[in-house]
Amino acid sequence: METLHILLALCVALAGAQIQIERRSFAECPVDLFFVLDTSESVALRQKPPNFYIDQIKGFTKNFIDELKDMRHQCDRYLTWNSGALHYSDEVVLVRELSDMNTERQALKNNIDTIQYIGKGTYTDCAIKRGLAELLVGGSHYHENKYIVVVTDGHPITGYKEPCGGVQEAANEAKQHGVKVFAVAISPDQEDTRLSVIATNPNYRQNFTAADESRSTKMGTIRTIIDMITNETKDVCCSFDCHAPGGLKGRPGDVGAKGETGRPGMPGEKGNIGDIGSIGDPGPVGYSGMKGDRGTRGEKGERGHKGFKGDKGVRGKDGTDGRKGEAGFPGLPGCKGSPGLDGEQGLPGPKGDPGSYGLKGAKGDPGKDGELGRPGKYGELGQKGERGPRGPDGDKGERGDDGAPGPDGSRGEGGVIGELGEQGSRGDRGLRGEPGEPGPRGEQGREGSTGPNGDPGEPGRAGSPGYRGDEGPPGPEGPKGPRGIKGAQGDRGQMGERGEDGVPGNGTAGCHGFQGYPGPRGDPGEPGNKGTPGPKGDDGEPGEPGPDNNNPGLPGSKGAKGHRGPEGRPGPVGPPGPPGTDECEILDIIMKLCLCVFCVSSECKCAPLDLAFIVDSSESIGASNFALAKDFIIALIDRLIKDQQVKFAANESRVSVVQYSGERAQEAVQLGSEAFALAEFKHKVKNMKWLAEATYTGEALEFALENTIRLMRQENRVVIVITDGRANTERDPNRLDVLCGKNIRVGGVGIKDNFGRQPNQEQLGDVVCKSDPKPGFSFVLENFAELLDDTFLQNLTSSICQDKKCPDYKCPISFEQNSDILMMMDSSASVGQKNFELSKTFVHRLAERFLTAESKRGVNVRVGLAQYSRNARMEQGLTTNLTLLSYRIDEAAFQNDGTNVLDAMDFAVKNLAVRGDAGNKRKLVLFSDGRSQAVTAPLLEKRVRDLADAGLEVFVVSVGTQVNEANLYTMVSRGRPDDNTYTQRHLFRVPDYPSLLRGVFYQTVSRRVSMP
Repeated sequence: METLHILLALCVALAGAQIQIERRSFAECPVDLFFVLDTSESVALRQKPPNFYIDQIKGFTKNFIDELKDMRHQCDRYLTWNSGALHYSDEVVLVRELSDMNTERQALKNNIDTIQYIGKGTYTDCAIKRGLAELLVGGSHYHENKYIVVVTDGHPITGYKEPCGGVQEAANEAKQHGVKVFAVAISPDQEDTRLSVIATNPNYRQNFTAADESRSTKMGTIRTIIDMITNETKDVCCSFDCHAPGGLKGRPGDVGAKGETGRPGMPGEKGNIGDIGSIGDPGPVGYSGMKGDRGTRGEKGERGHKGFKGDKGVRGKDGTDGRKGEAGFPGLPGCKGSPGLDGEQGLPGPKGDPGSYGLKGAKGDPGKDGELGRPGKYGELGQKGERGPRGPDGDKGERGDDGAPGPDGSRGEGGVIGELGEQGSRGDRGLRGEPGEPGPRGEQGREGSTGPNGDPGEPGRAGSPGYRGDEGPPGPEGPKGPRGIKGAQGDRGQMGERGEDGVPGNGTAGCHGFQGYPGPRGDPGEPGNKGTPGPKGDDGEPGEPGPDNNNPGLPGSKGAKGHRGPEGRPGPVGPPGPPGTDECEILDIIMKLCLCVFCVSSECKCAPLDLAFIVDSSESIGASNFALAKDFIIALIDRLIKDQQVKFAANESRVSVVQYSGERAQEAVQLGSEAFALAEFKHKVKNMKWLAEATYTGEALEFALENTIRLMRQENRVVIVITDGRANTERDPNRLDVLCGKNIRVGGVGIKDNFGRQPNQEQLGDVVCKSDPKPGFSFVLENFAELLDDTFLQNLTSSICQDKKCPDYKCPISFEQNSDILMMMDSSASVGQKNFELSKTFVHRLAERFLTAESKRGVNVRVGLAQYSRNARMEQGLTTNLTLLSYRIDEAAFQNDGTNVLDAMDFAVKNLAVRGDAGNKRKLVLFSDGRSQAVTAPLLEKRVRDLADAGLEVFVVSVGTQVNEANLYTMVSRGRPDDNTYTQRHLFRVPDYPSLLRGVFYQTVSRRVSMP
């Protein structure tokens, strides 16, 4: 019996459970929620370790899944959840399809834990469309209850290839199907613009965050989204149809109204290209329309973005030194000084003699009437009293006015010199006295200020011929005159100034070799042809008239030609001509004439090189930064061509570019293979597309080594690697030091990434081979815009062109006797710090030539260094140690003071003539423009004679065009102003200080100084 009761109870329970299940299934209102998770490189590499944000996203998703609990609406319907997930980068990986959370909640969480980040590009549009497909294919029949939660960083914003139509199109497609999309940022500092595009509307964005440090913020995001879904699904869940048993079939109703327009369908597939249609007939000419009304004024546009820094302007030419100003007019007399303080009271002097009685004073004013006294008694008249005692002396009266001068009295005898009386007041100015006898000649006074220009004086007698002045500018062309007779061959003119450098040529064949040295004088030529008849002589004086003869005679025959007269006396010997050109000057002339031999400029330039660029094109770089990197490559190539004379061509210096990103994501462009002209190469670089994947730097270096670097043919090979220093070394097995030990100089340019993180210094050091015998160089920049900074380009160009190619043209010098040479640099303010540094370099070259020159056995050469400004000082005494002298030259400091060339010459006499050996040849190389303070022609001539008497041979180096010609010629004349040959040999001129270092000028100076 008990068994029967138990069986009945079980049956009842099973029946009740079945009814409950059926009722529960009827009451459920399911919601489909799909997670789309970003595991691209921009998320994985945002913070170390790479899994940091990936783990945060997985934790956020699992917490979200735990909060998806059933909920009962007021209409007795139960809200249930179906959920699934995928993660993506440049590919989409399905984690789990839509599943019932009542039965497969833990399975979905376990699948979330197995996610491994992909770490490449960001294809958000493809991921949203895949999530949309999962919602439409699976899940419940309630289309209004379908949601997508996209967790991403919103990267990138622009310039990115979107293979599935773009994020905007994917969001619009979700709206058309009634699917709502929530946009959740990974951290608060994300690109909100792109996240707003992903979200269905601003309510589905609301600054949602998945990986915030605060757990309350993440849970707040989860609960806000769940509450929004719960409120939105209430109307859908509570508007169900009643399933009561049906009654009898009613009669047909009236025809209903037209239904609403259905939702637009999904866009169809792209059709094939249609046939080309025939060209239509031209339409009739339209009528000219009426002029429209004036439009309203547009609103002011937004302020544009700040432009990049412009290119550095062309360096201006150095201006010439200004002339020394004339002395100013004397200043006005100063104001009268304030009276001084009262001095201390002196000791009382001796009592003076009593003065004479003063004049009788005037009658005083009557006194005031006294008060009326009491009447007294009349007394008798008294006797006259005696004279009273003398009263005290009165005070000294004030000094009276000066009286009129009295008549001159007779000259009295000389009295005794009295004591010094008080100083009287200044008298009136007397009459002008007669001129006295001339006094002795006074000492020469100081030079006064320049007075006003006087009237022109009488013309003086003709002076001696002056030195030849500078040639003036050519005048306007005059009218063409009649053709004259051919004149005799003129003297050879002076060589003109060097013209401006022309543009670099593009020829292939070189010029002929430089002109040979002048040969020996040839033998006298053969006698010339017979000369032409001389000019007709002057008419003779008329003779005496003869007798008249009315019968004229027959004309006589022509007379014979007269004999040649005797040769005249030889004329006086002419002045000696200028010295002939030596080897250095001939070489300098050839350099100026034959530009192609010396590559337009005589300075050292960059040696031929093969250059390779390896550019990071990963997602963390960004499209705008990648465009700046391409502009930098082209700017650097142009800088090398312009400043370093590097010629990039297929058969000369070559250049290549490799851009890289993820695994097997590399692209190479090389001059000579992909592009045969430099313009074509630049165009291909400009058209490179941003790859936007992972960062496989080691694989990119291997790719460049095999495809571009191994094809380099020059000895000078340079590789520039541009990266943000975020190589994915966990997935990329290739080493970063793959270019080390291969005779390649590697330069690394590390730049902060889009998130402001510094480049990895350890990785950058491995790339540039810091431990290699031939280490590279590295630069760290704040942003990609600094790649185009002029200073950075100049520094990078110098680092690339460490190997120089200098033209080898030298003229040797030698010394035949012991020589002491003192070089004196001008360190005055008119020179300037920059020009002083150039003169130090020039002096260093002279010193090296002097101390390394060939000399006869037993001949010793010593060189010293001094500088002068207002005062002269010795930097290094006479020495044969080039290392010591070079150090002293580098340590010489700019004085920046006045100019006293007289003191400099006196200093040279005291230090070179006294300290040098008596038997040595003593020479002074002096820098001067002939201008100096307190210099006069007599003083300068005296100093020059002192130098000549001391046995010093003076050479002057004059720089600039604002010079004192007379003083320069005096300084090198050794007291003989008429010896032009000697003067020209000892005077050197250059137009500016940079010209000191051009060509072989320093060789010309050293050659002449070394000559005996």
